[in-house]
Amino acid sequence: MISSRFNVSLIMGDGIGIDVAESAQQVVDAALNKSTSLAVNWQNVHAGAGYFSETGMDIESGAEHAMEKSDAIFLGAIGLPAVRQPDGTEISPHLRLREIYELYAGVRPVKAYPNVPQRLSDSRAMNIDMVILRESTEGLFYSASVHNRSDIRGDNEVRETMLVTRRITEKLHDFGFRLAEKRKARGGMGKITCVDKANVFAAMAFFRKIFDERSTAFPDVEKHYNYVDAQALDLVRKPWEYDVLVMENMFGDILSDLAGGLVGGMGMAACAEIGDEHGLFQPAHGSAPDIMGKDLANPLAAILSGALMLDYLADKSDEESVADAAMLIDQAVDAGFQQNRLRPAEFGGDMGTNAVTREVLSLIDEAC
Repeated sequence: MISSRFNVSLIMGDGIGIDVAESAQQVVDAALNKSTSLAVNWQNVHAGAGYFSETGMDIESGAEHAMEKSDAIFLGAIGLPAVRQPDGTEISPHLRLREIYELYAGVRPVKAYPNVPQRLSDSRAMNIDMVILRESTEGLFYSASVHNRSDIRGDNEVRETMLVTRRITEKLHDFGFRLAEKRKARGGMGKITCVDKANVFAAMAFFRKIFDERSTAFPDVEKHYNYVDAQALDLVRKPWEYDVLVMENMFGDILSDLAGGLVGGMGMAACAEIGDEHGLFQPAHGSAPDIMGKDLANPLAAILSGALMLDYLADKSDEESVADAAMLIDQAVDAGFQQNRLRPAEFGGDMGTNAVTREVLSLIDEAC
């Protein structure tokens, strides 16, 4: 008997976003059913490039603020290559949602799984287990086209602004240090690296200064620094040495994709966008409309994003059983690869979207 529900706004969006969001729904519901009497009430919201081409709006009227009442937001994927704004940029209502709800902490877990193709030959690559923490409301994305802040000077020059504020950066670094503490308590390194370009940009020197200031409240967390170009090199040379990496928005956008490539590809790239009051969860990959509906998409990034959402809801509601449901999903995916029961087509395997989803559901059902 269901005693209570979490209200989750669901934006399936475009392309394979629809396919993988359906997979995530099934797995989240199954994990909750296994672990608790709580459940999710999924509330559909229309948004994306397809919706824009039909209506001229990138998200249904009033939805941006109506979703404020939800316990969380789940997003499949947004974007279609042929559908653009008049200035040539893609349809991106989710960037506005980050700003509206102040989702400053972009959490991108990067973990190597057994029997997943490894892009690095070094055997230590099997030990990759880090989180890229990307500030998601400021940085260079502050002047992203969707916000209408670019300084466009005719057809000869465009200037963009990088914004770093003390208020948001303090929140971000505190989030990062607490995350490192949490990972240490679970047997992780308990280490955080500030990734910046403080040797060139005043905004980045300010970012690092605040990192140092906030570190004093977390004496048990080991802190390090790296310039972003050196960090890109180190993600190829020795990614297994890193735990939590905190960085500006654009740097995080680039390095999180690089890191995702080290552990198989974007089909494994889960993502959480978290603020003080709200959270949005989505696979970090694109909409891949060329394979939409063909049972080819790897749903695991969406499924793992569902686990991140449950972990968030557990913290928000103080319901330990919901955290158990999140762990159940994580353990099912790990066991599925360990036992070679998960073989996504993305990695040359014989399992499409539906087969992978069914296998994860079976693994959850078999769990004690």
